[in-house]
Amino acid sequence: MDQREQIGNFEEAMMTMLDGRQTSIWTSLPGIIQSFDRAKMTCVVQVALSATQTKKDGTQVQLNFPPLLDCPVIFPSGGGFALTFDLQQGDECLVMFASRCIDAWWQQGGVQPQAEFRMHDLSDGFVIAGAFSQPNVLPNIKENAAQLRSEDGMTYIEINDGGIVKVVAAGGINLNGLIIDSNGNLTTPGGVQAGTGTGDQVTLQTHRHPTAATGAPSAPTPGT
Repeated sequence: MDQREQIGNFEEAMMTMLDGRQTSIWTSLPGIIQSFDRAKMTCVVQVALSATQTKKDGTQVQLNFPPLLDCPVIFPSGGGFALTFDLQQGDECLVMFASRCIDAWWQQGGVQPQAEFRMHDLSDGFVIAGAFSQPNVLPNIKENAAQLRSEDGMTYIEINDGGIVKVVAAGGINLNGLIIDSNGNLTTPGGVQAGTGTGDQVTLQTHRHPTAATGAPSAPTPGT
């Protein structure tokens, strides 16, 4: 029993009542992803906090919340574009709970009537991936730059405040079949077309091979 229930004070009684009411109002909670459905873009999430239950004898036990099912995932998107990533079991997230039932909207889209009149319910959670507890914070956040990166920071695309776009990929880059390895070497299955260019002071357009008429190999020289 809550000891405040035995206090003959109206204000204290009202506060006890309000505290009890607030326990059924869900706003947001940290969570841990258990599974990700790529087709439906939903997650099963385990709430990362436990609930305290007080028994009749006054002792307290900690209980886990039941898994939250079919939580829609929020990916940054708009205007026909989206940023997506493959969520994995164990990823941390923030679950936000809608103030009204989202079932009809989730199933059909558009403006829909409320399927039920529940409010701030655990059944109406949205997942925002990327809430990090201290043991799992990302290392080496780059100063004065924005990155799309792997969690370990070894692979990334970076835009920095110097106006430079930097790409680092230990496994190389595949650009429509053009392979750029980690040493900068290029491999392409197709042809290469070029306009004006210079290599070792020899232009692509006007260089000459002195022995080209005889068919003998020779190094190119600058043309006129």
